[in-house]
Amino acid sequence: MLYPRYFLKLAYKGTNFHGWQVQANAHSVQAELISVLSKVLREEVYIYGAGRTDTGVHAAEMYAHFDCSRDLIPGKKDLIYHINCTLNKDVAVLDIVRVRDNAHARFDAIARTYKYQITHTPNPFLRDYTWFIYGELDMEKMNKGATSLLGKKDFKSFTKGNTQVDNYICDVQFAEWKQEGDILVFTITANRFLRNMVRAIVGTLVGVGKNKITFEQLDKIVEGQNRAEAGFSVPAQGLSLVKIEYKNDVFINE
Repeated sequence: MLYPRYFLKLAYKGTNFHGWQVQANAHSVQAELISVLSKVLREEVYIYGAGRTDTGVHAAEMYAHFDCSRDLIPGKKDLIYHINCTLNKDVAVLDIVRVRDNAHARFDAIARTYKYQITHTPNPFLRDYTWFIYGELDMEKMNKGATSLLGKKDFKSFTKGNTQVDNYICDVQFAEWKQEGDILVFTITANRFLRNMVRAIVGTLVGVGKNKITFEQLDKIVEGQNRAEAGFSVPAQGLSLVKIEYKNDVFINE
């Protein structure tokens, strides 16, 4: 018998978690949610996330799916309130939505958007959400470099060597640097992301902005498919998953 399936929309501060995925000897966002949902719903619940953020990475919008034996939509505001009262305060459930019985939070996602924030001004209130970097960056050059990443390309140069995937092809639809007050924000959207990909891209583009990597070298980095040739992986705290997109037919009108 198939139970109704739901998407959980949530947000979390990743500073005190060892990433999204359940781990044997460390606390994760996924483990926290499994524990709390099973307790509040009074049945064993397992959730599947739309992605796997690393230790210290945040999410302003994350989705996960789970099955439950009963209809959760009537009275869901009260349910969400009780879940949030029980959860670790660094995690918040934003919504619960009924979806197709075969909907999958990861495989049905058609686009994901990340933001990375850099600051040149030390600020203790932003320490957990930005990377403080000394020295000026040429944003015009960094944006020109970002355009070379657009489209369907092999991003093997920007992922860890032990990444277990069938291929390294990603379709990057948007990549742009923008100054927002004292913070330099990099926004990137793609159909999928490889492990550590955004942080490696940011580190490489920072190299372009510091005039340490030329445009010609950047092209060779992409073509070479060699992680050792790309820039370093920037600190996790500046990275946030901010949006996940699905086709409308995934959701069931309530």
